[in-house]
Amino acid sequence: PDALTLPLLWLGLAVAWFGGPVSLHDAVGGAIVGYGFPWLLFHGYRLVRGRDGMGYGDFKLLAALGAWLGPRSAMLVLLVACAGGVFFACVRQRTLRPTGAYPFGPFLALSGAALLLARCIL
Repeated sequence: PDALTLPLLWLGLAVAWFGGPVSLHDAVGGAIVGYGFPWLLFHGYRLVRGRDGMGYGDFKLLAALGAWLGPRSAMLVLLVACAGGVFFACVRQRTLRPTGAYPFGPFLALSGAALLLARCIL
């Protein structure tokens, strides 16, 4: 929800402004890439399929993660989240009754948290 993702975005930019682990340049770039790339995918999918493939909350969450992690890491989060989502969907389709769509936000959040944790540990 916006009540969580938007403050997370602004806090990430503020931390970068005051000398956080990611430069302000990378934080802004990460937010732009985090929002912009999925936005392009969304509109490409809509153009081809005629329906929405993801929600705007996913863009905002990835933008917030990009502000904390930078642009390259935002793309890594998206890649890992996609892999996790595909794996989950494949397992679920085989074991339970198939459904049409799965929320993507939990996969983004888990991937982003794992990358943040890995940065702290390594």
